[in-house]
Amino acid sequence: MLVLLPPSEGKASGGAGPALSPGLEGLSLPGLNEARSTVLEELVGLCSGDGDKAREVLGLSEGLRGEVAKNAGLRGAPTMPAGRLYTGVLYDALGLGSLDGAAAERAARSLLVFSGLWGALRVTDEVPSYRCPMGVKLPGTGALGAFWRGPMASVMPEAAGSNLVLDLRSAAYAAAWKPGGEVAGRTAAVRVLQVKVVDGVEKRSVVSHFNKATKGRLTRDLLVSGAEPAGPQELVEALEGLGYRVEATAPQRAGRPWQVDVLVTDVH
Repeated sequence: MLVLLPPSEGKASGGAGPALSPGLEGLSLPGLNEARSTVLEELVGLCSGDGDKAREVLGLSEGLRGEVAKNAGLRGAPTMPAGRLYTGVLYDALGLGSLDGAAAERAARSLLVFSGLWGALRVTDEVPSYRCPMGVKLPGTGALGAFWRGPMASVMPEAAGSNLVLDLRSAAYAAAWKPGGEVAGRTAAVRVLQVKVVDGVEKRSVVSHFNKATKGRLTRDLLVSGAEPAGPQELVEALEGLGYRVEATAPQRAGRPWQVDVLVTDVH
């Protein structure tokens, strides 16, 4: 199973790992390193110059000016594993730091975090804290979602192998790679829907903030249970066995992913 996660705007500070190597050796998915270096160099250059321009490009408020300085120093900054770097609702619910040995090994093998700067990372990859959402349009590189499609197209099918792809990404990060062909047929794109009964009629709506918590919890539950679903139908069975209410819709055309809806009544 390969689980695709969004990153979080919230990131831990500090880190005790060594600075990035010049060629980014040591990061997983080395086929992305050339593209990573391109984005990294432009981001560092942008943030080393006009701070106001950098804030505008990155969509940062005056109160987040410190993020610009942080980006300017990325090459020499200390690093930490991506699994500790990302914080926020989804990662709080996922609780990587409290997983036992077997579940932690499955997380290291199964989880990929998408990133505007790095493309995608394993949770064991050591990188510095940064600020660069996928929705950013850099002056030279352009829109990052479009930029990453080429590198991802050659790297991600190999990363997926013959496994189920569980896609928990938000729309901005999903734009960087859309599974196609045979991989799409074993990809499950998950939505979290809140169910309410109004005047005897069941109504469903997309939840935003709490959608992240549910995705974090279900990922943790799958890792702890040791479930290894081979495809979308087996995923539905595994989630139902873990107490989730799930509905799956098969694609109407080849080359499209399955839609898997997780239905919740209480959002917390």
